[in-house]
Amino acid sequence: MSLEEEKQNSAEQSEPNVVEKTEKVEKVQNSSYTVRIIPDKIDNVKLFTISKNMVKYLIASVVIMFILVIGSLSFAGYAYINNQSDKEHIRELQEANTIQQQQLSELDKKANSLQEDMDQLINLENELKQLSGVEIDDENTATDENADESINPEQNGQGGPYPQPLTIENVRNTLNNVESKMSGQRNNMQQLKLELQKAIVMKRQQIAISNQTISVTPSIWPAQGVVSSPYGLRWGGSDFHPGIDIANDMGTPIRATADGVVSVAGWNSGGYGNMVDINHGNGVMTRYGHASYVVVSAGQQVRRGQIIAYMGSTGFSTGPHVHYEVRINGQAVDPSGYLFN
Repeated sequence: MSLEEEKQNSAEQSEPNVVEKTEKVEKVQNSSYTVRIIPDKIDNVKLFTISKNMVKYLIASVVIMFILVIGSLSFAGYAYINNQSDKEHIRELQEANTIQQQQLSELDKKANSLQEDMDQLINLENELKQLSGVEIDDENTATDENADESINPEQNGQGGPYPQPLTIENVRNTLNNVESKMSGQRNNMQQLKLELQKAIVMKRQQIAISNQTISVTPSIWPAQGVVSSPYGLRWGGSDFHPGIDIANDMGTPIRATADGVVSVAGWNSGGYGNMVDINHGNGVMTRYGHASYVVVSAGQQVRRGQIIAYMGSTGFSTGPHVHYEVRINGQAVDPSGYLFN
């Protein structure tokens, strides 16, 4: 073989090796990136080589960081919105609680007002008791307990809808109903009180009139002692005695038997001696004779039981006594019908 053929064969064998080396260099060059930093001075050029895998890792890290940031922001937003919702719910609950507290305060005021009304009714009841003089037995007051005991166990049917939760509105309505009933009862008791007061005033007026009538009506003994001569015929029918004689010691007090005005006080020449006449009004007059001396004067106002003279034996008399007469419209009547005390 010639020298030229050998070179040619050698060249043909070396061509594949060169191609393989070139491909390897290209692959090595394509598996990385070169970053060139060129400053103002060209002699300070800086080269940085970054592999494609590193770039992939960097991109993956950035994506992961982005996802984490987005997730964190989303969670923070969700937490903020949820927190705002909780705050709004708490605010609504606080407002509802404030409203309920106000309602409870109103109910408490109403309950206190009802208690005051109840106290007033109790005081009014006591006043009515004092006015009427009637004591009400507490046992006569019907209570729920007594009412329950009076129910026949075999006839104790009760019912209605299923039990409902108690609300403030229910309590308010109940208190309003109680207040309405108490108001009506208070008005009735006030009216009863007025009627009782009117009746009492009328009764007192009647009593005053009655007392006035009694006070001017002879009703007591004019003096202490014994009846020595009664009203009517005496001495065997030879004399009519227009009064009664009450005998006792000399100087025994003689008292007016009713309120009135002294019409005569002094000596009487018709046999009565020292005499006192008292006008009691309504045609009623009393006479007291034979006194030792008189201690009142004509025109003087006297009261029942007041001393007007002292017992003696002046005039037509046989011993110390008081001659007592009761005259109605000038006519002598039996004094024994006017001697009560």
